[in-house]
Amino acid sequence: MNRDLRITDRLVRLGVIVAVVIVSVVITRAQESQKPKADAKPETRVEDSKQAADKPKEKLGFSLTVKSRPILNISLKAEKVKLVDIATELSKRLKTPVIVGSTLKDEVVSIEFSSLTLEPAMQLMAPAVYIDYEIETNGTTPPKPLGVYFNDANSGEPPITVLIQSSTQSLLVEGDTEDGVEPQTEEDVKKLEEQPLRIQFQENKLTVKAKKQPLVLVVLKIGEELGIPVDIQFETKDLVDVDINKMSVEDAARKLSPNIKLFLRADLLHAERRALRLVLTDPTKTTSTGF
Repeated sequence: MNRDLRITDRLVRLGVIVAVVIVSVVITRAQESQKPKADAKPETRVEDSKQAADKPKEKLGFSLTVKSRPILNISLKAEKVKLVDIATELSKRLKTPVIVGSTLKDEVVSIEFSSLTLEPAMQLMAPAVYIDYEIETNGTTPPKPLGVYFNDANSGEPPITVLIQSSTQSLLVEGDTEDGVEPQTEEDVKKLEEQPLRIQFQENKLTVKAKKQPLVLVVLKIGEELGIPVDIQFETKDLVDVDINKMSVEDAARKLSPNIKLFLRADLLHAERRALRLVLTDPTKTTSTGF
C-alpha cells in the first residue's frame, strides 16, 4: 500500500511539473508575440503612398517665372502653347485676373523673354493689351494691377466696369458757369487767372490752379473735367493751395493729397493711360480695393 501511495504521489508531482511547463511556454509565446521585432519598419499607409506615387505632377508645357523683388519682373519661355493656358498660370502667379478675349481663345503662341517688368512683358503676349491699376497717392504703395486683358487689335477695349466697380458716386452741383469758354480779351484772361480754382485737361495733361480751395471741391472738379466718376468717402475740410501745370493725372493726384485713390487703365497698344475713377479715401481705413 505504501508503494502505491508513493507511485501516486510521484504521478501527481509529475503532472504539476508538466502543467507548470505548459503554462510557462504559453506565457513566453504570448510575450514574444507582443514584443516588436528589432528590424520591423514603422507602419505606413500603403494606400496613401500609392496614391501619392500614382498622382501625376502638373506639367505646364512652358516655363514661367514671376518675381516680386526688387521689383515685379516676369520671365517666360513657351513653344506653341495656348494663350489661355499661359494666362491662367499668369493669373495664379500675379494674383490678378488675366482675361483673354473671345477672339483669342484658341490662339497658340511661341514666345521667350527674360526679366521684363509687367507692361513690356504683357505687351509681347497679344496684339492689344490693357492693364487696369489701382494707385494710392500716399507714396508708399506701388501701383496695384487689378486686371490684365489680352485682345486682338480690332476688338476694342473691355468695359471699365469689369473689374472696377463702385456702389457710390458723388456729384458736383453748381450754377451757370462759363467753363470751357476761351477768354476773348486780355481782361477775360486776367479774370480767368484770378479765379481761385481753375482746372484744365488737355492732351492728356492736367492743370490745377487752386488758392485755398476745399479738397473735396477740387477732386470733384477734376472728376468733372476728366469725365469720370468720383467717390467722396471722407468729408474732409482740408484746403488746397497748389499750382500744377500740365502733369499726368497720376502725378497731379499725388501732389493734391495722400488720401486719393486713382483707378486708371493703361492701353499698351496706343501707349496711353486713362483715368477711370477717383476716390477720396478715409485715412483711418486702409482696406484696399481690387483683387
